[in-house]
Amino acid sequence: QVQLVESGGGLVQAGDSLRLSCAASGRAFSSYAMGWFRQEPGKEREFVSTISRFGYNTYYADSVKGRFTISRDNAKNTVYLRMNSLKPEDTAVYYCAAHLSSGLGPLLPKGYEYWGQGTQVTVSS
Repeated sequence: QVQLVESGGGLVQAGDSLRLSCAASGRAFSSYAMGWFRQEPGKEREFVSTISRFGYNTYYADSVKGRFTISRDNAKNTVYLRMNSLKPEDTAVYYCAAHLSSGLGPLLPKGYEYWGQGTQVTVSS
């Protein structure tokens, strides 16, 4: 069982930066690939990024590539999402998720076993 708690969301202006954190409790955090997703009201949950269990491999959605950076600190049981050059279209609830895997996490939400409650990111123009 893994419990995930996101933090770091907020209201920012276009061009600003934010760092989201996702703290995990439970066993064997380093056994899990981690992913970040986002969801706007009335829309499907969208893949943002994933990182392998030791952080050697990462993958990003085209919409955030070059602006967002995913990282993890297994000693702190935490995964991060650094978001730079934020745009209004980045506005969404951001979720972290865990998938038991030695590789990257899947790109579809249904592939993840555990989810956090989400944190709101709002980018004003």
